[in-house]
This record gives sequence, C-alpha cells and structure tokens, in this order.
Amino acid sequence: MNQQPKFQVSLCPACGACPEVVINIAKEEVAIGEEGNLVTLNREAWNTLVEKIQSGELKKL
Repeated sequence: MNQQPKFQVSLCPACGACPEVVINIAKEEVAIGEEGNLVTLNREAWNTLVEKIQSGELKKL
C-alpha cells in the first residue's frame, strides 16, 4: 500500500463533487463516499473487500 499518510481516489475524475475513496494509513481505515453519505472500513474490512474483488467474487454490475 502507498506509504503516504493519506491516499485519495475520486470515483469520478471528471469533477470534484463525486464520491471518493480516502485511505488513511495512520488510522488504518478507508472512507468511501461523500459528505452525508460516508462509510468507514477498518483495515480488516477493507482487505476483505479487496480480496473479494481480486478473487472475482465481486464483479461489475
């Protein structure tokens, strides 16, 4: 994982108002969404999500 304290990825790079994924290395948590609609995953939950995507269990809609 990136060694910076925070790493942000917009889910819509065309504008700045869309949901984003913010990985906070120091807090070992990942926030997904936008103000008013935000979920925070701890390290274990994030790693489980990544594993399910990589294994193909979770796919595009």
